[in-house]
Amino acid sequence: MQTYPIPLVPGPVSVPQAVRDPYQINFGSPDLEADFFDLYAACESQLQTILGTGNHVTIHSGEGMLALWAALKSVLRPGDRVLAVANGLFGYGIGEMAAQLGAVVETVGFAYDDIPDPDRVRRVARRFQPKLVTAVHCETPSGTLTPLKELGDICREVDALFYVDFVASGGGVPVQVDECAIDLGLLGSQKVLSLLPTLSMVTVSPRAWDVIEAVGYPGYDALAPWRDGPAQRYLPYTHNWHGMAALQAGCQLLIDEGLTNVYARHAQVADYCRRRLAEMGIALYPRRVEIAAPTVTAAHIPSGWDWPRLDAALRAQGMVVGGNYGPLAGKVFRVGHMGNQARMALVEQGMDVLAEVLGG
Repeated sequence: MQTYPIPLVPGPVSVPQAVRDPYQINFGSPDLEADFFDLYAACESQLQTILGTGNHVTIHSGEGMLALWAALKSVLRPGDRVLAVANGLFGYGIGEMAAQLGAVVETVGFAYDDIPDPDRVRRVARRFQPKLVTAVHCETPSGTLTPLKELGDICREVDALFYVDFVASGGGVPVQVDECAIDLGLLGSQKVLSLLPTLSMVTVSPRAWDVIEAVGYPGYDALAPWRDGPAQRYLPYTHNWHGMAALQAGCQLLIDEGLTNVYARHAQVADYCRRRLAEMGIALYPRRVEIAAPTVTAAHIPSGWDWPRLDAALRAQGMVVGGNYGPLAGKVFRVGHMGNQARMALVEQGMDVLAEVLGG
């Protein structure tokens, strides 16, 4: 099995020692032990601090996509109207997911290298009158960051729930769930939190709980059991105690550092990465640097290279970055500087390797 000393993929990111340590501990059964439920409550409180919310934060055993599906299935019935605000692979994909559940979906679409125009979203939302509006905060494949506050205001204007995927941004940039009127906020463990890809989280507003109760979705990934279950010391399945202990450690690292410092660290390494790429003649993918995400840099494949050759050359030097998907496959690569990888020394080392490879 190949490992890489310079890990710069945009998730799963490298896992710090403090987060790895809990996996060496023998825990009891989470279904039966009071300690587990105390741990769950502590993790929920930490996530509320990190995400800027007083809403419930449900914590599930399963990779981040579980959160995306769980939230959609728990609030939608066939025929419900969904407005998908899309400017990248995941934004368009969430609309397709909702359609697979029988929702009537209208997509207000934008270019992958841009961010949504709130005025256009508002016009479509007023006409379409959706039950749910979906958006993606950080589009990892294209490296953009979408402002959320005005989209949340639009959702309140049309009385729609606001569903936001902040899997690749939560913890690395201010999310402010309550300020942005996010009803369903989706997070995964393997990005900024720097865990293994074993947990997913959903922030759930009181408005969303009312809809969840009315819909009554009963599946394995349903949100409904998590409203009162942990407080009543009841779980719908056997949870991941090791993952939960690692989550507590990962959240505490961010809180101890200070969230303002965490955000500054991500911004600084992102600026450095983009400056070095520009010096190498590599063009940033987002059309304006001010819309680029602090957690990931998406850039065009350098002139004279194709992705397989560039990927192989970097791996030969012990460095791994991310390729891409869909229409960006073979055209855009990604440097993941999020969580444990948002370290200046690591990004400097990575950029030095890239410069050496391109110069060779």
